[in-house]
Amino acid sequence: MQSTRLTLICHARTVAQKLARFPTNEPVENPPLALGALASPFASASRLLCGPELRTRQTAEWFGATPQVDEALRDCDMGRWHGQAIKDLQVREAEALQAWINDPQAAPHGGESVRQLGERVAAWLTSLQGVPGHIVAITHPFVLRAALMQVVQGAAFNAIDVEPLAVVELRFNGIWRLRLPGIDLAGAL
Repeated sequence: MQSTRLTLICHARTVAQKLARFPTNEPVENPPLALGALASPFASASRLLCGPELRTRQTAEWFGATPQVDEALRDCDMGRWHGQAIKDLQVREAEALQAWINDPQAAPHGGESVRQLGERVAAWLTSLQGVPGHIVAITHPFVLRAALMQVVQGAAFNAIDVEPLAVVELRFNGIWRLRLPGIDLAGAL
């Protein structure tokens, strides 16, 4: 039986991310790279997938041929918080924001809860279990988080493989956070 290899890549930075705002359907901030500019490490991939948003489609084009849009890779629906600055929500809707942060079932914004996002991503991962080969998927930070949670739930210690010279970055700012390094686009220009 052939195995499934899944490489999840977060889309390139947007102005909304830079300004700590919930996203809209904005483009990537970086200057456009040539089609396939970042494809070489993923040349053996059998499929290139991306979410439907402009920022994921633009980023996916840098990794090779025209990507297949997969609705399961769409960003978390933030309802009426789309485009809102987190700083503003901390003032105007502090309790609602705190409820959303603390309760994975809460969706005070009228969109998708973290739990619903997790269920969507879990179903997508299950659908890939019988798909052999290497799949590259360009998606969003929330979708990557949800996928990681599915992989490590209940058996985190044995679900993590650490390769030689692997780097894990942790930062503490009230809580410990895992930071996954991105690709340096400055070197690709």
